[in-house]
Amino acid sequence: MEPRISVITLGVADLPRSYRFYKDGLGLPTKMAPDGGIVVFATSGTRLSLYPYDKLAEDVGLELAGDADEKPAFNGITLAHAVRKKEDVAALLQSAEQAGGNIVKEAQDVFWGGHSGYFSDPDGYLWEVNYSDNFHFDSDGTLSLD
Repeated sequence: MEPRISVITLGVADLPRSYRFYKDGLGLPTKMAPDGGIVVFATSGTRLSLYPYDKLAEDVGLELAGDADEKPAFNGITLAHAVRKKEDVAALLQSAEQAGGNIVKEAQDVFWGGHSGYFSDPDGYLWEVNYSDNFHFDSDGTLSLD
């Protein structure tokens, strides 16, 4: 297996709502519309895909545990977006909240020496927004691990 993640797909309860949150609220680029049944955002590196929760469960071959809106409080997964400036953490959290998300943890200095906060999207998926003086980015915006 080559060392990469190509697509992260989020099962969503309301595809148009989630589309608006990510496209209009957070500014992720796409040429797709929710009326096609799936939306893929053209982010640097890994793509982010939105697909109806029930259809994703069907595609995987699993039964839904309950209503698509019933998700555990914490499913053990967070997504993260690294920013280039410390003040960008709070700004992005505010953008997410204005777009319909919820700030879960305000921007603050953290134990590992960086600065971060969390928001949840309309379906409850958790995103960390983080900054560190040690972060370096490749020319395409990918976080460098060098």
